Amino acid sequence: MSSNQLMIPDHIGWYISGFCDGEGSFNVSLRRKTDYKIGWQVVLSFNVSQRDITMLALIKRYLKCGIIKKRQDGLYSYDVTNPNAITNTIIPFFEKFRFFSASKKYNFRLFEQITKLVADKKHLSPEGFQEIMILREKLNPGRGRTRKYNIADVLIN
Repeated sequence: MSSNQLMIPDHIGWYISGFCDGEGSFNVSLRRKTDYKIGWQVVLSFNVSQRDITMLALIKRYLKCGIIKKRQDGLYSYDVTNPNAITNTIIPFFEKFRFFSASKKYNFRLFEQITKLVADKKHLSPEGFQEIMILREKLNPGRGRTRKYNIADVLIN
């Protein structure tokens, strides 16, 4: 566990976790990179969006990573995309302060598996990239999910 979590009081940790259970999102996006061996960069992200910046500032203050930005639609977004911050802060935080909803638990476990594959550099091989893409297809299921690139777009090449 990162030393950051040891300094988070339990009542704050559980409050943040509960808030993120409802409002947080784990995502894996792709960027086309012609200079990459497999042609794609895997980008891990955790984010929370709100109209009011207050809760996002609290999350950033205690997790000590990520950025807050104002989106074009007027909402604020707290985003963590740094792979080290995801591996050393976000994953351990939500392992300690676990989600209650079945859907968030499911998405977190998938995200955790993908993060481990990326940390182990598996995304750099065609086989590992394919494994990540298969897991990614299961992440955030349902209507409303939009992706610039889906599994058919990237595994055809």
